[in-house]
Amino acid sequence: MKNVKRIVSYILIGLVLIFTIIAILGIWGLIDIDLQKIMLNTLYSLLVVFAASAVILFIFTVMIRDEEKKTQG
Repeated sequence: MKNVKRIVSYILIGLVLIFTIIAILGIWGLIDIDLQKIMLNTLYSLLVVFAASAVILFIFTVMIRDEEKKTQG
């Protein structure tokens, strides 16, 4: 479980760095992008990922943990 947390942490750090670099390059005009549209789509995407992870966490906490307690006790 620790390895999964470490891998996910590194992936999230990498995504933050990539989005930061894209935003900075867009602000300085080095790349021609519609920064407002990209940032809005990024926020919507993060919202969807957050909602999905909350549902998965709920399922894991309620269903799987309860099954583990029943088998142990």
